Amino acid sequence: MSNQYEVLGKAPGTKELQNLSSENNHLTIKKLSAGYGEMEILHDLDLFVSKAQSLCLIGPNGAGKSTILHSIYGFTNIFSGQIEIDGKEITNLTPAEKLKSCGIAYILQDNSVFPDMTVEENLLMGGYIKDKQDESREEAEKILQKYERLRNRRNQPAKVLSGGERRLLEISRALVMKPNILLVDEPSIGLEPKYIDMVFEILGDLQKNEKKTIILVEQNAKKGLQFADIGYVLVSGQTAIAGKGDQLLENPDVGRLFLGG
Repeated sequence: MSNQYEVLGKAPGTKELQNLSSENNHLTIKKLSAGYGEMEILHDLDLFVSKAQSLCLIGPNGAGKSTILHSIYGFTNIFSGQIEIDGKEITNLTPAEKLKSCGIAYILQDNSVFPDMTVEENLLMGGYIKDKQDESREEAEKILQKYERLRNRRNQPAKVLSGGERRLLEISRALVMKPNILLVDEPSIGLEPKYIDMVFEILGDLQKNEKKTIILVEQNAKKGLQFADIGYVLVSGQTAIAGKGDQLLENPDVGRLFLGG
């Protein structure tokens, strides 16, 4: 760990991380080393999240935050360790298998809507691997009824949407597969403050009322920790500090290094 982060103290052990979750873990990562090609980014990483709990990953650029999401979803090379859902190992399943069979959905960091397709057509793309497309249409209709912003523009091309509305569409498209776990990469990136608030309100509703488990990477560390039940601070591919979201907000070292305080 580089000198500027030594103030964070001794890295949390497995037991400390487990205590932030419940005994009934929904998603578990055990001693995971992973990366891209032959480059190892994550080193013996542990992670524990309960059902309907939210975890925010913060830290400097290059710390491995998004690599955790990529590894859970199947986009990295796994060198050692394992990933489990409800005690079942899923480490080497493909992204399609993890989406279809394990209920894991990944919401990309970058703008991923199809601009010339309608809002409704974009939603239906979320269910492209469903065996029965009627189920996709049924779920898309439920989503349109829930979110007036999308319903009012269902037949309009997605390129007319505001930044916040596009983010809502990206989240909603992932919901067509009825996932249990949402991996959300930089939900606030590029958004005006009012839309940032809207996106986090939507994520909060999904966690509280639909019992979704949410793991997010967020550069706006203050906003992410205000939202999340628990937080991990990543440095050089390892968890340097972990705690309840509100506790990390009050931590003076975390504040100085990551919250601009």
